[in-house]
Amino acid sequence: MSAIGVAQILAWGSSYYLLSLLAGPIAADTGWSLAWVFGALSVGLLVSGLVSPRIGHIIERRGGRPVLAASAILLCIGLIGLGLAPTLPVFVACWVVIGAGMGAGLYDPAFSTLGRLYGEEARPAITQVTLFGGFASTVCWPLTAVLAETLGWRGTCLAYAAIHAAVVLPLYLFGLPREVPSALVPKTVGAPAAGSLRADQRLPFLLLAAGFTLAYATMTVIAVQLPTLLQAQGLTLAAAVGLGALIGPSQVGGRILEMVFGRRTHPIWSLVASTVLVVVGILVMVGVSDVAAAGIILYGMGSGIRSIARGTVPLAMFGREGYAILMGRLALPTLLATAVAPLLGTWLLYRLGPSGTLLVLFGAAVVNAALVLPLIPIARRR
Repeated sequence: MSAIGVAQILAWGSSYYLLSLLAGPIAADTGWSLAWVFGALSVGLLVSGLVSPRIGHIIERRGGRPVLAASAILLCIGLIGLGLAPTLPVFVACWVVIGAGMGAGLYDPAFSTLGRLYGEEARPAITQVTLFGGFASTVCWPLTAVLAETLGWRGTCLAYAAIHAAVVLPLYLFGLPREVPSALVPKTVGAPAAGSLRADQRLPFLLLAAGFTLAYATMTVIAVQLPTLLQAQGLTLAAAVGLGALIGPSQVGGRILEMVFGRRTHPIWSLVASTVLVVVGILVMVGVSDVAAAGIILYGMGSGIRSIARGTVPLAMFGREGYAILMGRLALPTLLATAVAPLLGTWLLYRLGPSGTLLVLFGAAVVNAALVLPLIPIARRR
């Protein structure tokens, strides 16, 4: 579990969070527009979503160890390509490779691997991995800043590639146990195919998929546009950035609370708590700017707990068999929504302004609650 946790910090920090600090230097050095630089990340997220169902099938058949190891290799190759990219098309193509690595190596494949290793008892391990992942920006943003200052943006990409080869890949190869591929395990005659859903499971799965997709689209818009939304309420840029920085610690705090108090309850209650915290947090941000900090803390706690529920609720509702396949299916719409959400947020700001955008986000959070609440009696029967 610790091997996956440490690897998650480095994987998130060198992929999803990489351009947070490097986009400016890349644009300044190459002359490429910031829109295209960030657009390359969206391409990577789209690719990660598209490959996720296939990744789930591979993990279900072969186990998570080879898939996670392959993700380290893909991220290494993609980062080498970024460091050497002579043109924008090559730069974007490298993000296709990185996107495949993200699809094979971030939370969903990690959760699927833990589900195979620990079965129904995977919840504590999933929680602990999200605690590690919550420190990705805390660890890697300062590291990226130091590397960029000393090596430049290209050298930073090459340094992260070396880290994947020298640290992440060995962690996966030597820190995770080998599994017997399910393809070699005799199947019971007439048993349903792995990942197939019974008739009474299809509606809960659709509700869960719709809820996660809407929730992550909402959270992505907030992550990208929060400083702008706060400044529209009269805060200075420095104050808006300072308040935005509360989200990370709040996410970690929410995950710690879930680990302490949630382990004795059904995971559906963690999902419900996450949903309520996000609704109330956004409502506070919409209504009273003087207590925006409280709203951001509540929202951050809710988004942090949701990362845990994303792995634990499907396992509790649908079981270990076929879990990796179902996680891949859930990841597809979620990651696609994450990829297009920044563009949607920009369009909402242009058409509706900051106040209107916040109201839309609040409405989306309420709709998400309406999708989650019907799952309570269904989950408790299982």
